[in-house]
Amino acid sequence: MPNLIYIADPMCSWCYGFGPELTALLDGLPGLPVEIVLGGLRAYNSERMDESMKAELMTHWEKVHETSGLPFSDHAIEQPGFIYNTEPACRAVVAARTLAPQATLAVFNAIQQAFYVDGRDVTRSTVLADIASAALTAAGIPTGAGAFETLWASEKIVLATHADFVQTKAWKISGFPMLVLERNGHLDMVTSGYLRMPALVEQLQALVDSGPRD
Repeated sequence: MPNLIYIADPMCSWCYGFGPELTALLDGLPGLPVEIVLGGLRAYNSERMDESMKAELMTHWEKVHETSGLPFSDHAIEQPGFIYNTEPACRAVVAARTLAPQATLAVFNAIQQAFYVDGRDVTRSTVLADIASAALTAAGIPTGAGAFETLWASEKIVLATHADFVQTKAWKISGFPMLVLERNGHLDMVTSGYLRMPALVEQLQALVDSGPRD
């Protein structure tokens, strides 16, 4: 059965902007499986955010806002000593994927909402555990924040997250979002970067029209 592979990072602003377009696409294709592979946009970064880095980031965010119309809050990155390390948030998505694959995208979206709209620091384990626990519970998978944080901190999830980053590099992907159609082990790119839903439908249809993958 065909499925989509979404290579992204919850702290990538263009992935945040792309979220509603992907949701609209999936709403029109009920039952089409989606696998999320975490890209690790700034994974393991240890440099504190200075004013220059903040200004550069805000320039990107403004472009995403102009394109998508989505709101942004700079509350999280304004906190003293904030480090833009995307590995913890990616790891939370991997932990959710391990618990409930069908709810992975819900947790991914919830982390984006928390960071970009609510201004929460999603590099912190307790914040991520609260967000993921609420999203999983809302999706019908009751999960306590403490239990989720324990899973998030486990060696198993740390290694699984790193494996996603390695896979992304093996595919030679350095920009996000990336959406791929997988058929019988063959991968075809739907989009590399932000694309509106109607264009996504056209791209998918063109791939389908090109014939099945054997």
